[in-house]
Amino acid sequence: MVLVTVQPEERSTAPGATPAFPAQRGPGGQRPTPGGPAPGGPAFDRFAPLALTPARELTRLLFGPRSERNRIHAPWRRLIAGETFRPRPDLSPAQQVARSYERLRLVNDTLDDPARLARDPHLLAALHEWTAIADGGGGLCTLASIHYNLFLGSLLDHPDDRRDLSPFTSLQRTGTFLCTEVDHGNDSFALETTAELDPRTDEFVLHTPHPGARKFMPNTSTTGGPKTALVAARLLTGGRDHGVFLFLTPLSDDHGPLPGIRVTPLPLRPDAPVDHCLTAFDHVRLPRQALLEAEHGRLDHTGTLTSTLGNPRKRFLHSINRVTTGKLCMSAAAVGATRAALAIAVRHGQHRHVSGPRPGQRIPLNTHRTHHGRLLTALATAYGMTFLHRTATDRWARHTPADRADAERLVALTKAWNTWQARTITTECRERCGAHALLPTNPLSAFPAYIEGTITAEGDNLVIWTKTAAELLLHHTPDPTPPHPPTGPHQLTDPHFLRHLLARTRDLWHTRARTALRQGPPNDPTARWNTAAPAALHMLTAHTALTTTDAYLHALHHTTDPETHDLLTHLCLLFLHTQITPHTGDLLAHHHLTPEHIHHLPHTHTTLTHHLAPHLTTLTDAFDLPDPYPHPHTEAPFQSV
Repeated sequence: MVLVTVQPEERSTAPGATPAFPAQRGPGGQRPTPGGPAPGGPAFDRFAPLALTPARELTRLLFGPRSERNRIHAPWRRLIAGETFRPRPDLSPAQQVARSYERLRLVNDTLDDPARLARDPHLLAALHEWTAIADGGGGLCTLASIHYNLFLGSLLDHPDDRRDLSPFTSLQRTGTFLCTEVDHGNDSFALETTAELDPRTDEFVLHTPHPGARKFMPNTSTTGGPKTALVAARLLTGGRDHGVFLFLTPLSDDHGPLPGIRVTPLPLRPDAPVDHCLTAFDHVRLPRQALLEAEHGRLDHTGTLTSTLGNPRKRFLHSINRVTTGKLCMSAAAVGATRAALAIAVRHGQHRHVSGPRPGQRIPLNTHRTHHGRLLTALATAYGMTFLHRTATDRWARHTPADRADAERLVALTKAWNTWQARTITTECRERCGAHALLPTNPLSAFPAYIEGTITAEGDNLVIWTKTAAELLLHHTPDPTPPHPPTGPHQLTDPHFLRHLLARTRDLWHTRARTALRQGPPNDPTARWNTAAPAALHMLTAHTALTTTDAYLHALHHTTDPETHDLLTHLCLLFLHTQITPHTGDLLAHHHLTPEHIHHLPHTHTTLTHHLAPHLTTLTDAFDLPDPYPHPHTEAPFQSV
């Protein structure tokens, strides 16, 4: 085995980013001895020599070069290894919610500048990626996403010298975000909460006109201490509706809700212990500076609105643009939970022995192809999910006004696809671990239910998917490249040929969707879209698989170890076979595949699985989970049964 000293690299994913953390601080805030190992394990030790193994190389590909891991991932990895993140199934639901706020304060205490966390998409997404795997991670992920991204991030995006952010950066007051209403979710542009300017007092009057306009799901109870919200409400001046803007609104103090604030608790979700509530306002008066203003809208002393965006819908979308970073956070949480679920399931399959073919023989559960084959397929997808998430985060972090729309589309499809894949994989992993994964001491038991929340948060997946498909249908032009001439079954092990097949699949569905759109009922936009939508959604699925493949190939291009390159190539091929197989009929009919290809496809798939099976633990060791994940959560139930 060759030992090499890996030097810190200077490249940072976010150019010009300033670390939000004190350098190499441990779980309790202590700084390690200079030159000594970083808390949380050797994989994030900046100076220690590392063995050049496939697992180490895969870790680098998944989490970036050493300097990037130390800045973006190491703080959160160390955090979840602390005692505060140990499972406590004995706590009541109310205590679990209170614990989520304790963990939020622990996160804040590790930061030198919480505002920098809100400004850094890589760091913010990584927080969700790691804390999602911990016991009760759904609670912390939800609170962190709301406070740092939606609340604090929106304030930073609408700067005002009169506004003091220190109560929020110190967590003297927790921030929350009130947009969705009982009657308005994905159609949030139609919100009915109003904020009317009173010209006599120069104040806004915030009001909930009827029960259907109550704010739905925000964490507005008194648990966790005093809170302040950003409330999405219709700006009314002189009888004119200017559309939806954000208003900074104190909700409570140390004694409870403030006058005019009506809070009704909703049932608690065990998988995401957060104090979700219904919230209403009864003519609550707010000062003039409560309105979050920027170029999209400013109100002068006469009550006249000036804006660089004449369209109220565009102004609203600008106000809530933090939802895009929120989508990255939901994607990250799904990716982190997926990798942890797979690590638990693979370890369970290694340690769980069942009867073998000979009398008295015991063999690991992972020996069986029916068991490990499913896990390998899930692993191939999980690696793709991670690479896709990295691509989307990088793109969003460096986007410009010119390419913002493209970056937003990439983030949207990444959120939807990753969270959907996470639901499938975490459910598969739960099943592979049997009854042990139903016990509360195993975090795997909560993953599928928590993932359901990420599918809905920051926009329901199907709505996001449909909108993105419609945009791609209008903006994408099929590749005019002639069909790749098939020459033999050996091409089924060429990732570039399989990528070509995915591109052809996307273009086939694109053509069908455009044809259906043209032939749909005239003068009825909804009916025309309904005709084209099924093909458009198939097109987007193929496009997302294609984008994921490109992220895979990018990782392969940066693989320096031959053994790792071979392993990752086989994993990429397994992913591609999974994506191509449902479309083989189309590809055969359009002469992109031959009958010989179809005949050899099952054998090639079996060969890939056979090659990867001995490397199950290597593929999950690369996830670099800190102790005690996943060990005690899987072994403790085994010892008690």
